[in-house]
Amino acid sequence: MELKAIGVLMTYPMSSYLEQELDKRFNLFRLWNLPQKNDLFKENSGSIRAVVGNTKVGADRELIDSLPALEIVSSFSVGLDKVDLVHCKEKGIRVTNTPDVLTEDVADLAIALMLATLRGICECDRYVRGGLWKKSDFKLTTKFSGKKVGIIGLGRIGTAIAKRAEAFNCPISYYSRSQKPESKYKYFPSVVELASHCDILVVACALTEETCHIINRQVIDALGPKGFLINIGRGPHIDEPELVSALIERWIAGAGLDVFENEPHVPEELFGLDNVVLVPHIGSDTVETVKAMADLVVGNLEAHFSKKPLLTPVFID
Repeated sequence: MELKAIGVLMTYPMSSYLEQELDKRFNLFRLWNLPQKNDLFKENSGSIRAVVGNTKVGADRELIDSLPALEIVSSFSVGLDKVDLVHCKEKGIRVTNTPDVLTEDVADLAIALMLATLRGICECDRYVRGGLWKKSDFKLTTKFSGKKVGIIGLGRIGTAIAKRAEAFNCPISYYSRSQKPESKYKYFPSVVELASHCDILVVACALTEETCHIINRQVIDALGPKGFLINIGRGPHIDEPELVSALIERWIAGAGLDVFENEPHVPEELFGLDNVVLVPHIGSDTVETVKAMADLVVGNLEAHFSKKPLLTPVFID
């Protein structure tokens, strides 16, 4: 089959390398470049057989229903909260994502956020640049080594975070939907219990209806004024207004956040606080990993249209 005749819809600008590779192989449509989306669907709905989405714009029910020839959704992400998986399954649409290749980078960033938040690294940088060191030494910060780390979600990324934290002599505990008998880490049957028994609480689970706002006021109170919160999952895992209040009022010691509820919009109340580190959803954003993710997206599409086994199927055929 001539791949160039196959229409692929890219929903959002996510990687110039991925865009180039798709453009070389397929008839690529860029959703963000099209002011009249309905006209695109009317004119090309019969030829668009694949959608490439990401954590910002995936494939919801409306998009899926507007593309009657759609066969596969290949997500440039490991998380699939922007893809209507139930509707895809009902319509026999295959779905792939990019697991494993981004695990190390996201876990690295989780540790970086812990160190930056506890040791005040970003604040220290501003202190030196602002010429304040000439006037006085910087305040004392919090030791990271040996802190009790609690992880919500002990999947690939959660496990990679745990291994890294162990190198800092951090005792590890976790919460997940069910206890993992093969794990050596201590299990807590609720997030509140986990929060009350750790110094650093890390959100590393998938975003589902059940995990939306899994970090609420009760969890924040259990974490307490000496506790730190790290989120490398998804923004809606946290009740953001409650977290903002907690950081302003010092109900918790601090937070390191890679994700937010309404990205790229971040609560402006956080900008003036010295107890929170903010980064713009960069968990997997390294040159090496973005290329590996892009290759996996393209590889899945090529496999599907060549009638070969998918590399990383979400549903087992």
